[in-house]
Formats: sequence, structure tokens, C-alpha cells
Amino acid sequence: MSRPRAQLRSLLAGPIGAFLQYKIALGCKYRTEAAALHLLDAYIADQCVVALDQLDSRLIDAFLASRPREHARSYNHLVGTTRRFFDWTVMQGMVTRNPVIARPRRVTGQRIPYLFSLDDAKRLLEAARGMRTRPKAPHRALVYEMVFALLYGLGLRVGEVTRLLVGDVDFERAMLSVRDTKFYKSRLVPFGPRMGDRLAKYVNHRFGPHADPEAPLFSFTKRGAVHEGTISLTFHSLLPHLGLNVPAGVCAPRLHDLRHAFAVGTLLRWYRSGIDPNTRLIQLTTFLGHADPASTAVYLTITEDLLREADRRFRVFAPGGGQS
Repeated sequence: MSRPRAQLRSLLAGPIGAFLQYKIALGCKYRTEAAALHLLDAYIADQCVVALDQLDSRLIDAFLASRPREHARSYNHLVGTTRRFFDWTVMQGMVTRNPVIARPRRVTGQRIPYLFSLDDAKRLLEAARGMRTRPKAPHRALVYEMVFALLYGLGLRVGEVTRLLVGDVDFERAMLSVRDTKFYKSRLVPFGPRMGDRLAKYVNHRFGPHADPEAPLFSFTKRGAVHEGTISLTFHSLLPHLGLNVPAGVCAPRLHDLRHAFAVGTLLRWYRSGIDPNTRLIQLTTFLGHADPASTAVYLTITEDLLREADRRFRVFAPGGGQS
């Protein structure tokens, strides 16, 4: 359980509180950003700043220096959050100019995710299916096999999977009702016949013919749904049994890479089907529950298969292109 945050206590307490409420009202959880602004508030209070005209670039630079960040991404997040807050205060007429002049650091060593192939996913499901039952975790193998199938087959977030209820599975319409998502929005996620058969077998085996629609879809006991952290630990415990060949420069597989693989696999299928991905990207964005296509683009890692398909399409549309 996370510790409660200290109360805001500087002359920026009111503006920071109002800014956070504004962001939350827009559907942003803004938790890590709120923590950063609490650090700013504490620093301003400790420096005994009593007037807004004291908030100059030297003070903000000193604040940033007081919070050493080893990684460029962490530093840039702190700078960006602080800058956006002061941009908002300028718009509200609270200050006349933004005191943040620090520039973001160059991000090096970009993380390259591991993309699970269909064969990789099959081995993962097979490994989950072979897990032993534990006294405190009956149906352990059944639960994890279905969880990993949804993460890879539908690209759901692990938190979305853990919050699913039995009643969220609509077999008649072949839809999942995904609630309380990252942006406080609910969405319907369609599934195909194979996933439908898998879900039907799971529900029947796990709950029987008279399942309570309000029961967590994935649980071991009556205490509640399985925790997403437990799913992650289980995933990593199975990795050594999969025989994955992680290429040089690619990071070790993470649970979230299953969602990443779904997005890239969808794009690859579009290419191979002759579909222009630009005309469908908004559909993938909606399916994944992203706020905008820019968020989806982060998942679309360039792979050899994608480059090969892109080259093939270019040759079709521009025969002889590239020849001197």
C-alpha cells in the first residue's frame, strides 16, 4: 500500500491543487506527475518563497538540480511536468511567464521490446497449462493460460484483465466489456470464434453453468481477483521454460510486451492483406483504448517483417523505383 502524500504547503498549493483537478477532469490519472509537483511544492516551501515574482528560472533550475535523475527519461519527465504546470499558470494569469528554461536531455539507449511470435505465445500458453495447482491457488493453470491468451490475443492491459467480471463476457455479441481503463473510459472489445470458444470453456470449467456475473473472471479464492503483480511474477517465472531467442540489443521480455506484439502483429497483417495502415490506425487506437493515435504509434516497433512488407508495397506502387 502506498503512503499518503503530504499536504501541499507552499504558495503554489492552491494552483497545484487546481491544476491536478483540471488534469483529472480530462481523464488523466496524473499520479506520477502529481508526485513531481508535490516535490516542487515542498522545495518552494523549504526555500521560504513568499511571492510569485520570486519564481524565476534560477529557482526552478535549483529545484531540478536538487532532484538528481540518473536517466534522461526521468529527468525529462520532471522538467516536462514542471513546464506544463507553469504553462497552465500563465494561461490562468497567475504568473506572467514560464520560469522553466531547462532543456530536455538526449535520450540514449532506446528500449527495444521483445516481440512475441505466435510460436512464442503458444509455448507460453503451454507452459501455463502445465503449472501445478497449489492449495491457495486452485485452477492456477487454467487461470493463467486464459489470462495470457487475452493479453496476447486481444492486446489488453494486465490491469484491464484483472478487473474483468464474469458478466463482462458477452458471448452472444462476442464482446468484452472493459471498464475503468487507463483514461477512466469503458470500451467494448470484440473477440473472434477461437477466443470465444476458449473463453466459454474457461468459464464453464472454472464456474460451472450458474456463474455469478459479479464474480471476478480471474481469481483463485473468494478474496478477489488475482493481482496484476502476481501475474507479472508468474510470467517471469515461466520465461526460462520458453526457450526464447532474444536478439542482441533487445531488452528482456516483459509482460507488457504481449500487448506490444498484438499491436505490431495487427499492423503486419494489414500490410500483408494490402490494407493501408494509415486508414486503420484510428481503429487500432480505439481497440487498444488509447487516447490518440500518437499513443498507439509508440507500440509500432519497426521489425524486419514490417520493413519487408513496406518494401514490397513500395515496389507494387512504384515499379522500378530506386533504380538508376
